[in-house]
Amino acid sequence: MGEFFDELGRYLSSANNRAQLLQNLLEHIYLALLPLVFGVVLAVAVGWLGKRRQLARRVAMVVSNLLYTIPSLALFVVIPGLIGTKILDSVNVIVALTIYTTALLVRPVLDALDSVSPPVIAAATAIGYQPARRFFTVELPLAVPVFAAGVRVGAVSNISLVSVGALIGTGGLGVLFTDGFQREYFSSIVVGIVLTLLLALVTDLLLVWLLRLSTPWQRATAKPAPEGSAA
Repeated sequence: MGEFFDELGRYLSSANNRAQLLQNLLEHIYLALLPLVFGVVLAVAVGWLGKRRQLARRVAMVVSNLLYTIPSLALFVVIPGLIGTKILDSVNVIVALTIYTTALLVRPVLDALDSVSPPVIAAATAIGYQPARRFFTVELPLAVPVFAAGVRVGAVSNISLVSVGALIGTGGLGVLFTDGFQREYFSSIVVGIVLTLLLALVTDLLLVWLLRLSTPWQRATAKPAPEGSAA
């Protein structure tokens, strides 16, 4: 055990190693979170259509379930042939994870939109809200707390799946795993695991904070009533 910590100390004391770790971490953030943004936008668009067309809803549910069952490594390999990119291009990972994120979020978005109270929608329509304005200013904000859990799962899932991309030569923290196994250099593997876990934790906490920031009415309703107020 002492030898391992000595090896770990030497690994982290190298300026070149620290610079490489920072680069891998930034690449991992880029490859994991950009598809999350794209996936949320696409899932909301699909949810909007599925909310208004039952056929579109059924098709979206079937397609999303099928897409999510495709093994990630197979998708990383197939995508270059579909979009004409090189096998080592990071765009392949972004496209693949966007597909996974969208597939994962379609059901939560539809459930979240279904949870919006019909009287609220009717009231917004009665005061003159057009469908597009009503969706973005009334329905979608009220649905955010319901599908936020799905977004958190999607973020953590993407952070994990980016590491798989290292098997085909893309960047990110997964490089630390592949290099460590090839060279039997366990310090690299341990540092990669720790950084991946920390990134997932920080991202989840940030999403929770953004949820609280974007839904101030949730905090207001959660406040206890002042003492002496009528029950």
